[in-house]
Amino acid sequence: MAEDCRNGWQMDLKYPITGRLKKPRKQGLTMVLDKGLGVNALKDLLEISSEYIDFLKFSFGTSFVYPLHILKEKINLARQYGLEVFPGGTLFEVALSQKKLNDYLFRAKQLGFTSIEISNGSLEFPQKLRQEAIYKANSLGFKVLTEVGKKDQANPLSVDEIKEQIEQDQRNGAELVIIEGRESGKGVSIYQDDGQLDRVMLEGILSIGQEIKGNLIWETPLKKQQVALINRLGPNVNLGNIAVDQVIALEALRQGLRADTFANTLSDNLLTPLAESGKSMGA
Repeated sequence: MAEDCRNGWQMDLKYPITGRLKKPRKQGLTMVLDKGLGVNALKDLLEISSEYIDFLKFSFGTSFVYPLHILKEKINLARQYGLEVFPGGTLFEVALSQKKLNDYLFRAKQLGFTSIEISNGSLEFPQKLRQEAIYKANSLGFKVLTEVGKKDQANPLSVDEIKEQIEQDQRNGAELVIIEGRESGKGVSIYQDDGQLDRVMLEGILSIGQEIKGNLIWETPLKKQQVALINRLGPNVNLGNIAVDQVIALEALRQGLRADTFANTLSDNLLTPLAESGKSMGA
């Protein structure tokens, strides 16, 4: 077995889906949502899953209510394991609404965050201010992720509006653009009220320029959404808002180790002898 083999069985079985990129990578990114893990829980998560996590997001404004020493310890721990770490976009919007953008960015830098999310899911503000926020974050050395989409179901963006915002953010210096999915994955952006993928909307967004597609992170909190996007876009699609207890399960999906994606790797001529073998064994 190769020395870098990560399979705990140490058995020469091939992954059913091939081509999964290893870290460091620019495609196949997984962004995990931390809603308040303790330090020990985070250590456990990183010990088993750090190879499969690229970004750790301290969701919403949760990082603001941690004790300072816990916040610093969590940020440092994530960085020790090679993860990008950033506070949720809601906290950015809170700071912006109170005219504290500069203070927010400088403090995030002091605390050790490596990335910044810029969003307007709840707050309306001019495009020029969004551009300025991207520029300021970049100037401080942050990796900038913007988020496109509205959290209010009564005020959704059209496909054309989403595409225009993506293109503007990329031109203005955003490295990655997150497609809003919220924590629920229901009734927002590319998801219907029951969490099913709106394939017409998805394909509309995917009609954007080829060079931009790889810079999109699709928020997929629900398994059926992860399956749908992996089956449509392959194992190296960028996925976000992954629950901490679903990281390994998602990686299994990416590599064809769950029925939802494994079934697509099987050919008809392979299925036939398996069925016959089953009958023989049961006889």
